[in-house]
Amino acid sequence: MTRRAGGAAGGAAAKLDWDQVAAWRLRRHHLDRRAPAADALAVVADLAGLHAQIASSAELTLWARVDDLAPDAVRRALWEDRTLVKTWAMRGTLHLLPGTDYPHWQAGLAARYDPKPAWFRAFGGTPEELELLIAGVRDALEGRLLTRQELADEVGRRTGLAELAAKLAGSWGSLLKPAAFRGHLCFGPSAGQYVRFTRPDTWLGHWEPVQPDQALPEVTRTYLGAGGPATREDLARWWGVSPAAGQRMLAGLGEEATAVELDGTRAWMLSGHLAEAQAAEPPGAGPDAVRLLPAFDQYVIAATRHAERLMPGPFADRVYRPQGWLSPVLLVRGRMAGIWRHEVKRRHVDVRIEPFTAQPAWVIKAAEAEAERLAAWLGGTPRTTWAEPA
Repeated sequence: MTRRAGGAAGGAAAKLDWDQVAAWRLRRHHLDRRAPAADALAVVADLAGLHAQIASSAELTLWARVDDLAPDAVRRALWEDRTLVKTWAMRGTLHLLPGTDYPHWQAGLAARYDPKPAWFRAFGGTPEELELLIAGVRDALEGRLLTRQELADEVGRRTGLAELAAKLAGSWGSLLKPAAFRGHLCFGPSAGQYVRFTRPDTWLGHWEPVQPDQALPEVTRTYLGAGGPATREDLARWWGVSPAAGQRMLAGLGEEATAVELDGTRAWMLSGHLAEAQAAEPPGAGPDAVRLLPAFDQYVIAATRHAERLMPGPFADRVYRPQGWLSPVLLVRGRMAGIWRHEVKRRHVDVRIEPFTAQPAWVIKAAEAEAERLAAWLGGTPRTTWAEPA
């Protein structure tokens, strides 16, 4: 019998509005009050990892939420302490994940991964050859750090599939992702300009494998803990699966998940979080109500399918841009109130803020304080300018 998530069988669902959701997500994303530096890894876990297609954005995502974060904290966690892991994860995009949580993420990704015929038409080979390639990557990386080209050469030598293995050196890593999802590949420290890979179990140390029936509920819990309330389509888009698969993930939580009505739409959140969300109120006017979020921030990613509910008007195309690019966002009381950018010029950090609508004096003051904080973190002097409202 298929289990239903709480409330899925019918009956009245608790009601929430977007003010409550924004206020609750601010708290869950550590954007209402910054966490101490000692809790940085816990923040990463709460966010379901850091989006890392651009390394500096991952660092700034943490900077926005953590007080007194050392400028090299993420680098040290990745390459010295090995408490963060860089790998391909949700939607096949690069993420930084806590090392202690890696087994759950890896098992969930392995369960999700199922290359279709179109994949083989695009990248070549057969299912049997792909399995040989994955095994070749696993064996080649045991206890080693290899560049893309070194890995391609070694796998070609081991498997005899030289032509197919040569594609491992491709810049987008399409043939590397299957090995990453199986838990046989993650990023290691670069050698100069060359990216290097290694094997997670020899890099992090041995871990006990997690079964998919344990992993997927944990993945869903983590997502709802930061991105709820969410529809099955929200979850499916984030994880990179079909809506039907998203519904199965929600159902896998049973009574741990409950349905809520959000402006006429049925969405889901963890049952244990409902009372907190119902009581949530947006922060008052003041410095804690304003944040400068970087490109690809997890708060913005969570809002992808309902962004205009958290904006003062139809400005979604200013944030969610072509080719999957997400702009840095001026966040005011949980609402996306504009975009911004910064550039380091010698000793100066130039910050340009483009509000969607006219902002009150307290927002301008708080945003400029955020720019000063950013400049200090980057080791420069701030120069902040404002564009006219859109």
